[in-house]
Amino acid sequence: MVHQTNTDSAGIRRRLLAWYRKHKRDLPWRRTEDPYRIWISEIMLQQTRVAAVLPYYARFLARFPDVQALADAPEQDLLAAWAGLGYYSRSRNLQKAAKNIVERGEFPRDHSSLRALPGVGDYTAAAVSSIAFGLPHAVLDGNVARVLSRLAPELGDIKSDAVRKRLRALAEALLDRKRPGEFNQALMELGATVCLPKRPLCERCPVRSSCEARKQGLENQLPVRGARPSADQRGKRLLVIEKAGKVLFWQRPAESSRLAKFWELPEREQLPAAKVTDYAGAFQHTIVNTTYFVEVSRATVRSRPNGFRWLAKNSLPELPVSTTAKKALALHDQSLRNNAE
Repeated sequence: MVHQTNTDSAGIRRRLLAWYRKHKRDLPWRRTEDPYRIWISEIMLQQTRVAAVLPYYARFLARFPDVQALADAPEQDLLAAWAGLGYYSRSRNLQKAAKNIVERGEFPRDHSSLRALPGVGDYTAAAVSSIAFGLPHAVLDGNVARVLSRLAPELGDIKSDAVRKRLRALAEALLDRKRPGEFNQALMELGATVCLPKRPLCERCPVRSSCEARKQGLENQLPVRGARPSADQRGKRLLVIEKAGKVLFWQRPAESSRLAKFWELPEREQLPAAKVTDYAGAFQHTIVNTTYFVEVSRATVRSRPNGFRWLAKNSLPELPVSTTAKKALALHDQSLRNNAE
C-alpha cells in the first residue's frame, strides 16, 4: 500500500519539469494547443504505442482537419483512415463525439463536459483539460501508475480498485497546479522513456532520490500485477482469389462485435467449392489475448459466391480492410515476386 504522500512534492515537481523540458520527445501533439488535435492524439494513444500512432496522426488530421470534417465524414472513410490502429470502437466514438461537439457549437472546455463525450474516460478528460486548457486535473494512465507505484511505494495489485484509488490520490497531491498540462506530460514521459516496466533506467531518473522503491531495492518488483490470462491460439486459413485486378472479399456486418463493416478475405471453410492452386505462406497475428496462426493460399472460383464482392486492388487503401487481410495480401504479393525471380 502507499505509505505516505512524498514530503518532497515541490522538489519532485521542480526536478521533473526541468528534466522534461530538456529531454522530452518532439511529438506533433506537443506543438499545439488546439484541443481537437490534442483530443485526437489522446484517443489514438489509448493502448497504442507512440511509434505506431505517429504516421496515423498526420494522415488522419490531413483527412479530417477539424471537428466539422470528422463529424461529416462517411463512416467508410473514417474506418479506412483508422485501419491498422486497432480497437475500432475508438474511431466510431470519435465521430459520435465530433457530432456532439458540432451540435454544442464549441469544443467543451471543462473536465465534466469532456468526460461526457462518447469514448472519453477519466484519463482522457484529465489529459485534454490539463494540456489544452490548463485545468488542474491529474492523469493516471499505465505509465503514470507505474511511476507512482515506485515513488510511493505501492505494494498492492495495481489492477485493483483500492490501489487505483490510492494512486489517483497521490497523482492529485503531486500535481503542479500552475502547470498541470506540462506536469502530466512530464510524468507520462518519465514512465514511457525512463521508469520502464522492466529494468527501469534509475540512473537517468530526475526523481530517483525521492523514489522509495529504489531505496528499498524494489524497483524491479513494482508495480505488482495480477496474473494475465493465458493466450488463446487458433488456426485460420485465408484464400486470396484474384481476377482481372480485383480480389474477392466479404464485409463484416454493422452489428458485428469486432471490426464491424471491415472487409475480410474469405476463409477456406466459407468457400468449400473454391479450387486452391498454390500456397503463399503463413504468419502469426495477435489480437488482445488470442494469437492466430494464419495460412494463406491462392485459389479460384467459377463465379462470385453470394455474400462476396470483387474489390479493385488499387481501391483497397481507401477502404477499411482488416489488418489480417492486409498481411495476407502482402504475403501473397511477396510470394508472387519470389516465384518470378
